[in-house]
Order: sequence, then C-alpha cells, then structure tokens
Amino acid sequence: MAGFESLDPVSGAVVGRHPDHAADAVRDAVGQAEEAGRWWAGLAPAERRRRLLDYKAVLARHLRDLADLVRQETGKPTGDATLEIVLAITHLDWAARNAHKVLGRRRVNTGMIGLNLTATLEYLPLGVVAVIGPWNYPVFTPMGSISYALAAGNAVVFKPSELTPGIGVRLAELFRESVPEQPVFQTVTGLGGTGAALAADPRVGKVAFTGSTATAKRVMAACAANLTPIVAECGGKDAFIVDADADLAKAADACLWGAMSNAGQTCAGVERVYVVEAVYESFMRELSTRVTKVKAGQDYGPITMPGQLDIIKRHIDDATKSGKIVTGGTDSVHPPYVDPVIIEDVHEDSPAVREETFGPTITVRRTRDAQEALELANASAYGLGGTVFSRDTRRATELARMMRTGMTAINSVISFAGIPALPFGGVGDSGFGRIHGADGLREFARAKAISRQRFALPGMNLTSFSRGPGELERLIKLVTFLHGRRKR
Repeated sequence: MAGFESLDPVSGAVVGRHPDHAADAVRDAVGQAEEAGRWWAGLAPAERRRRLLDYKAVLARHLRDLADLVRQETGKPTGDATLEIVLAITHLDWAARNAHKVLGRRRVNTGMIGLNLTATLEYLPLGVVAVIGPWNYPVFTPMGSISYALAAGNAVVFKPSELTPGIGVRLAELFRESVPEQPVFQTVTGLGGTGAALAADPRVGKVAFTGSTATAKRVMAACAANLTPIVAECGGKDAFIVDADADLAKAADACLWGAMSNAGQTCAGVERVYVVEAVYESFMRELSTRVTKVKAGQDYGPITMPGQLDIIKRHIDDATKSGKIVTGGTDSVHPPYVDPVIIEDVHEDSPAVREETFGPTITVRRTRDAQEALELANASAYGLGGTVFSRDTRRATELARMMRTGMTAINSVISFAGIPALPFGGVGDSGFGRIHGADGLREFARAKAISRQRFALPGMNLTSFSRGPGELERLIKLVTFLHGRRKR
C-alpha cells in the first residue's frame, strides 16, 4: 500500500508515516463501521454514555502526549495545542451526558384534532457518519463532529487532513481502550482520493466536512450521487466591531488574540475590524502598542500548509496598494512564519477584505457609527462568527443579533466555541448545518415520529371512505370554533 509522511512544518522532520488508503480499504472500513454501528446503536443509552465518559478520561490522561503530537504536526505552541484538546474533552463530556435527554423518546401534544391520538418523537442514529477533518485544529474541530455523532449512536469513520494524520490515528486508538468490542470509531489516512472515496460510499449516512468552500462543493458533488446529507463547516472572514463606548484596552487585546493566535489559521478568527470614528485613533494606539509584543515562532506557530503562504502574501501585496501599513508588510512573510500584519483603510473590494486570508493579518477601517460597521461586516459572502465590543449590553446584543453569522461574541472573542451547549456553524460561503449542542446531536440523528390511536372519535371517522356529510360538517364547525376568531 502506498504511503505518505507527515512533517513538522518548522523543522521539516518526519513526524510519522501513514498509509494512503485506497478506495477498497475505505470500503472495508465503512463495512466494519456499518456492523459496529448496529451494535453501538443497540446499546442502552446509559451504556454508550459510560463508554464515552471513559473515553473522555482516557483523553485527559493522555493530554500531554496528544498536545505534543499536535505541536509536532502543526507547529503550534504546546499551550495552544493543550487548549484545543481541553475544549474537545469538554464537548465530549457534554455530548455524552446530554445525548439521551436531547434525542430520547418523548411524548408530544397532539392538539384538539388529534384528541384521540397519542404521539411520540425520538431521534435515531444514522448508521455510519464520515468525518473529514482539517489540519488547523486537528483535535477540537473533528471531535466536534465525532463526539456528537458517537453520542447520537452512530459509528464514525474519520479521515484527518494529510498534514495531521498522526493525531487522527491516535484519537481512534485511544477510543479502542474504552470500546474494545467493535470498531465503532476508525481512522483512515490518505490524500484527497481517500476522502473522496469515503464521501462517495453509499453506506455512509452523513458526511461532516470541515475545510474550504471550494472543497466543500466537491464533497457535496460526491455526496449528491447517493443523496447523502452533509454538514459543511467552511471558511470565514469574521468581522470585529468596536463601538464608541467599548473598553478599548480589552477590545484591542481580544482583537489581537483573535487575529494572531494559531498564526491566524482559525476559521472563526478575526480578519476584518471596523471601528467607530469617535474611538478609532485611541483604539489604533492600543492595538499598535500591543502588536509589538507578539512574535511569530514564540506566541504563535508557523503557517502549517505551505501553499497558504502565497495566498497570504498576495493579500498583503494587494492591501498595501490602497491601504496604509500599521505594522508588518510584504516582508512579513518569511517561511514558514508570517509576522503580524495590520493594514488600515484597505478598499473593501480588496482580496484582503473579501477572501479568507488564513494568516496573522487584519484590515482595519473606521466607520461613521456602529450601524455602518454592521453593514460592512454583513457585506461578505462568508458568515461564520463575529465579535461586538460595547459597554451597552442592549446595543451590543442588538448588533450581535443583526450580524449575518452563525455565532457572535460580545466583549470576548470566539468564546462561543467553548460553550458546549451552543451550536457552531455558519451561513453563506461558511457552510450549513451545525455541530455542538443539542443542534449538533440532532445533526447526526434522524427524527422518528410515531402516532397511535387510543380510541375512536364517535361520529368523526375522517380517514375513511365511509365518511359522511355530517362528519365533514362537524369538522368544519370544530375548526371554525378553534381557529375562526380573529385576534384583536
């Protein structure tokens, strides 16, 4: 079997060697998952919960080793790697503890017309869920699908990025310590063909994809042949709004971390900043002072995917044509690192404003007021996350609600990702569907509705060819009585 190597993006050293699984190997994995999924779904909810909580404990005990492996494959600092694994553990805990409450059978109201009926609703497993994960957060992001899919009673076949295959393999290996009976969670490694074979398998009940919008469209095309549903978490071009009454020191601190952490390789990271005119100069002084203390290779790691460097450089070059450099510039790109870049007054049509950069760069623009900032923030094909800084809680909440995004943080940055009960996902070119929270559990299940007649309604046998005019007249009178009065 052909293989490939994962490399440390800083040193170029080989971290590991992995098989490039061909279509037949993927088919075998899905076949095993299909059988294992039936066993897993057949367990009592309490049994799945116990095993998933045990898996959580196993991950916690291996936290340091996992963080070191993430550091090797992505180059990010150990602290950042540790943080993403901790968040993944908290999400796994929430999914395991809440799955039955969210998905379990419950009675629903039948209404007056269904007075003689009883009805129940539950959410059943899909079978096999295929998870195609990214390299920028190789634990937190895919586990946001894996944890919820497993908790919903599905088996999972995971295809990690070819840049971070080792951590994907290790996550499945550790799962087997808690669930040794069946291959409920498997990892297949490989290049694009491996993911394509997984998405195209007709036995897959759903695909959870994280990656670029362009790749998501190709995955959707593969899924379309079998009408396989997909949840797509794509890129972002997230905006950060600073209102006139914001705490500028806290806003600048949050903005800088949201933009530069993980070398800007965060789908919900800060890329565009809109600051109300009244506080623009003061905010820029705060931001400019703080950015001098942030160092590539120290506070954040390298650009993990070498090809991204060309995109980052192109965006910087174009932004400097219309904008003014605050810090950094075209010479900030020195592979594998990119120094912090802040450019103000960049034209809104620039690729640096319109396209996802995925690097430690931000554009900053002054606006008349918060309303103009909101309009500019919403004038994007993307719609993943966003941030509003304001001391006025009511005003900030109004702006957050009107921001065309799946999630918005107020007086914090990316905080929604750390709250397991909140759904995560976007609109527009940022994708569709949700992971995390109750919505994330339901994303990996199918609704099952059951109605049962308890007794026959005398003189109201409406679903029969023996129905007479009198029964229809009684129905009309009942509906008119219940619904025919106009509300004033």
